[in-house]
Amino acid sequence: MAFSFHHSTQGESPILVPQIGLTLRVRVPPQSTGNVLTCIETVNAPGFGPPLHRHPETEIFYVLEGRYLFEVGGNRFIAEVGDVITAPGGIAHAFVNITERPARQFIQILPGMDATAFFIGLGEVMRYGKPDIDALNAFGQRWQVEFVGPPLQPSQSET
Repeated sequence: MAFSFHHSTQGESPILVPQIGLTLRVRVPPQSTGNVLTCIETVNAPGFGPPLHRHPETEIFYVLEGRYLFEVGGNRFIAEVGDVITAPGGIAHAFVNITERPARQFIQILPGMDATAFFIGLGEVMRYGKPDIDALNAFGQRWQVEFVGPPLQPSQSET
């Protein structure tokens, strides 16, 4: 496994996908890890998160700020600052920021994937609003991402 030097700074321009309340920075691109790992830092607007989806890569989420409702493999739970959540490859998962302020996560993706191209492409697909699940899945085929449900909606007891 060939890792190379990489320095990521807060001054880098983020990738924005406003339709899902997402601001994202790729902190460790896959080319600097021999495609073993990609690391991203995300900011999720209040009440936002991705649709329920699955893909071959494992994701490890570390909550830096805020509170999230997660669903991983049908299990729903609250994640707080400092919590670490593993979503194994192939397992359906989603999350939503359940605070009234932006929330942040540091996410490791194994093996690495081109998160820059994926999220720029997702932003293009969503440019004119949230597309239906068929349009999302057409986009996701290139990435082996299957969208299997809508974004999470927290119940009264989960907020």
